[in-house]
Amino acid sequence: MKKRVPGLTDSSLDRFLRRARKAAKLHGTVNVLVTNSRELQTLNRRFRGKNEPTDVLSFPPAAVLQNGFAGDVAISADIATESARRLGHSLADEIKILSLHGLLHLAGYDHETDRGEMARKERALRESLRLPVSLIERAEQSIRATAKARARKKGKTAR
Repeated sequence: MKKRVPGLTDSSLDRFLRRARKAAKLHGTVNVLVTNSRELQTLNRRFRGKNEPTDVLSFPPAAVLQNGFAGDVAISADIATESARRLGHSLADEIKILSLHGLLHLAGYDHETDRGEMARKERALRESLRLPVSLIERAEQSIRATAKARARKKGKTAR
């Protein structure tokens, strides 16, 4: 299922992907599917063993198919819509942010294991591509806010 994104045509997404691939030094074609959370949950369960929807998934090509193909990215329009609304930017920008995140995974970055390398790369590319706050930056901000809230709560209960 393919979802339409207001303010983002196939050709404008293709132009963005070309710029982002070049900036990320990722060679080859990338397919991006924008669909619903149910489809992302199915993909997440099938390929990662996690039975929950997620905002973006990346699928590198099988070794035998790599010839000029960098991989696939799947994005939940439902989650992207909610994130864009909550963060005050357009859905088109959110799709681009998620696409960039997926491209970096296809380029070999892994924010779960690389000690901030992907976060630094994503931040630099986000700025050069003129996008709002990136996925990893949001997660880092959320973690800091949670830690501060816990520290405040702990300080109040210690009195």
